[in-house]
Amino acid sequence: MFRKAKQNRIFQDVVDQIQEAIVEGKLQAGDQLPAERELKELFNVSRGTLREALRVLEQKGLIEIKTGVAGGAVIKGVTTEQVSESLALLIRYQKVPLSKLAEFREGIEGIVATLAAERATAADIERLRELLGRAKSYLDQGEEFWDPFIRTDEELHLALAEISANPLFLSVLKTVYHNIHTYYESYLPTNAAVLGENYQDLAQIVEAVATQQRALAAELAKAHVRRFNERMERRVTA
Repeated sequence: MFRKAKQNRIFQDVVDQIQEAIVEGKLQAGDQLPAERELKELFNVSRGTLREALRVLEQKGLIEIKTGVAGGAVIKGVTTEQVSESLALLIRYQKVPLSKLAEFREGIEGIVATLAAERATAADIERLRELLGRAKSYLDQGEEFWDPFIRTDEELHLALAEISANPLFLSVLKTVYHNIHTYYESYLPTNAAVLGENYQDLAQIVEAVATQQRALAAELAKAHVRRFNERMERRVTA
C-alpha cells in the first residue's frame, strides 16, 4: 500500500499517501495503521518525520492516535466533521463578513427549502408544524422565552435540512446554527416585533413546504435570510 517517501518532500508525501489510502477506501474506519517501526521502514523516514505526519493527519480528523499498550494510529475515515470544524471556527470568531455569510446562507437555505417542499412526508409536515406551534407558544409568553424561541427557530431550520435528505446541507447548516450566535449577539436587534416577523417568515415557509410549492418555499427562505441580514448590517454601520 505504501512506498518510500519522496525525499524532496518527505513529510508531505507521508501525509498524502496515508490520506489517499483512506479516501480510496484501502483503509477503513476502525483499521489500525502498522506499528511505528514498520511505518518508518515502509516510508524510509525518521521517527520525527513520521510522528509529525501522523499529527497532521490527526488534526485533519482522519486518524486518532491512541496511547498505551494497545495504542497506535486508528483510522477515523472521511466524514463531514472535518469540513464542519473549519467552518465553525470561521463563523464563531466572526472571520466571515456578515454580507458573505448571508450570501452563503441564502443559497443553501433556498435549495434546502426547495428540496424539503419536494421530499417532505406527512410525518415531516407534522413535525414542522409541531415546531412552529412550540415557537408560537414561546413567542406569546414574552421576553423571558425569547431565547427558547430562537432555539426552536434553529430546530425548524435544521428539520428542513434533514427533510432535504442531503447530509452535506444538514452538516453545513448545523455548523452555521450552532456557531452563529456571536453574530446575533453583536448585531441582531431582539424585540417582540423582530421575533414576530421571524415567526411569520417561518409559518409561510412551512406552509409552502406543506403544499409542495417549491419555488415559493425557496424565495421565502432566501427573503428571510436577506431581511435579517439587512437588520444586522444596519447595526454594524450605525
